[in-house]
Amino acid sequence: MYPKDTLCINAIRILGVDAIQKAKSGHPGIVLDAAPMAYTLYAEQMKHDPSCPSWDNRDRFILSAGHGSMLAYALLHIFGYAIPVEELSQFRQWGSLTPGHPEVGHTPGIDATTGPLGQGVSMAVGMAMAEAHLAAQFNEPDYPVVDHYTYALVGDGCLQEGVSSEACSLAGTLKLNKLIVLYDRNQISIEGDINVAFDEDVAARYRAYGWHVIENIDGEDTHAISQAIAAAKQANAPSLLVVNTKIGKYSALEGSEKTHGEPLGEENVAALRQTLQWPFDEPFAVPQEVYAICRERTQHGRDAHQAWEDMMIRYAQAYPQKAEAYQQAHTPGLPPSVDVEALMAAAKPAASRSSSGTVLNLLKDMVPSLFGGSADLAPSNKTLLHDEPYFSPTCRQGRNIHFGIREFAMAAICNGMALHGGVRPYCATFMVFSDYLRHAVRLSALMKQSVLYILTHDSIGVGEDGPTHEPIEHLASYRCMPNCSIFRPADAREVAAAYVYGLGHAGPTLLALSRQNLPLYEGTGIQALKGAYVLEDCEGMPDVILIGTGSELELCVKAAQMLRAQGTAVRIVSMPSMEVFLRQDVDYQQSVLPPACRARVGVEAGSSFGWRAIVGDAGELVCIDHFGGSAPAAKLFEAYGFTAENVVGKAKTSMQRA
Repeated sequence: MYPKDTLCINAIRILGVDAIQKAKSGHPGIVLDAAPMAYTLYAEQMKHDPSCPSWDNRDRFILSAGHGSMLAYALLHIFGYAIPVEELSQFRQWGSLTPGHPEVGHTPGIDATTGPLGQGVSMAVGMAMAEAHLAAQFNEPDYPVVDHYTYALVGDGCLQEGVSSEACSLAGTLKLNKLIVLYDRNQISIEGDINVAFDEDVAARYRAYGWHVIENIDGEDTHAISQAIAAAKQANAPSLLVVNTKIGKYSALEGSEKTHGEPLGEENVAALRQTLQWPFDEPFAVPQEVYAICRERTQHGRDAHQAWEDMMIRYAQAYPQKAEAYQQAHTPGLPPSVDVEALMAAAKPAASRSSSGTVLNLLKDMVPSLFGGSADLAPSNKTLLHDEPYFSPTCRQGRNIHFGIREFAMAAICNGMALHGGVRPYCATFMVFSDYLRHAVRLSALMKQSVLYILTHDSIGVGEDGPTHEPIEHLASYRCMPNCSIFRPADAREVAAAYVYGLGHAGPTLLALSRQNLPLYEGTGIQALKGAYVLEDCEGMPDVILIGTGSELELCVKAAQMLRAQGTAVRIVSMPSMEVFLRQDVDYQQSVLPPACRARVGVEAGSSFGWRAIVGDAGELVCIDHFGGSAPAAKLFEAYGFTAENVVGKAKTSMQRA
């Protein structure tokens, strides 16, 4: 290690422990042990430009071990990203650029929100997939428009989480050779030595996945680390670099789990300064030489960025159609190429999962960046893009993805693809299995990433498969997730509207779709974008309002016919998305559900939780608050009260109460 490198690495260490000590909170162990590999990556091997942290063709870096956030913040600071030292001193404080875990869109230079272990490296897999796919689409001889690496730094905890195993298995199968993972092997977790729970041969496991593995890299040897990264760039598979470290390196608590999740203490910080021969006693002081060295080390990245910008000007002249397509693929929001009228015109009576398949295949030509697949359920989910190949080691341009039976990793990978940009990711499974991918959906929402989640077999309508496959609480549970939108469309036009919403929304959109056939109603359409609307109305103020979602809207229509025959004034409201409706202004909400009409019935084959906000204290509900059964769908609906007659009875009860 050169003396200048040592000075910079120790700057990362000291800044990290100072910030954690001031905050009286944080994880100094990884800052101390992983500083050499993080510095070496940024100084010697990574293509990045601190003056423009988000340029398209930069290398990506994900700190999968997100609890070590001060490692990232100190690293970014010394390399010249817009994180002044004052922000380091406000680590974990209100309003700072240095929150407890890295947050994309909040801190310059952070490429993914991490902290939930295993998801960071899984997102890195998605980024590497997006890079390979886009390179196949847009690169031309002498024009490497998309040509970069994705790096992740993981710890023992990340590799214990099942999601990382799912994602890395797929990465090996797909031979994502531009994915490089640095494994901080310090063998310590919160409870102490990991060998009591994790004594497997990780390197052998990753070789079995099809990865290129380099073992026994000395965590203090920057030359060996740099050589290993360079060697990984020549591999024809994703690479795992096993870097042996000591948690809390050079501190009095070196090797102890006590450095994992709490400050070192004032005395130990002072002792660390002496051990490292740090020239300053006051916290957050850094020699100017450090900044000069790091500025020099990033010149290659700034040059690469400028060369890419210059190349893109020539590319636009040589390949104008591709350049325009590239620009459109990287523009957020609803693509102007989406022909909403054409989507609506294709609607016909069908199961909403089938309508979804029709819409997807219309969108594949309108939105060339659409890229996704299913957790081995494409024939049931209807998610195959027709006449398009599968993404594979020999067909990077393929737009269909075989995710395999890996729901959690599938969702995390889609987050990585969305973060990378240039693709519109979607993924699919049965709705009941959405529990497997929930935490990745939560990160989609937290990061405001536009990911489409296609969830079919949305109710007890699954029938004979029984309660293990019949979602009950899932709609309600996702409705309470901030920035998450779930649509349960009642017909094909509402399905189309849900896709339009999802493609334009900065956050995840979940489509809950039926297996059973649905009618096509008069009056459905793009107004579903507001979450709820009046489908059928009466003269003047209604006596009762029937509110249905998905397949149960048909019960409302039949019940309304029966009530009208008895002289009751009925309004029917279709509510494909309760939470989107509740985000509308009060005037619109009251135009659909006038406060003067307190008699209301909500009808949905799911949990009643949350519906009281819609029907009020006088309202009635036809829902299901218990698990289902194994029988034909028609029998289950009848047995659990999902009949027009029961809706009529509930309407009369509500009118009496109102």
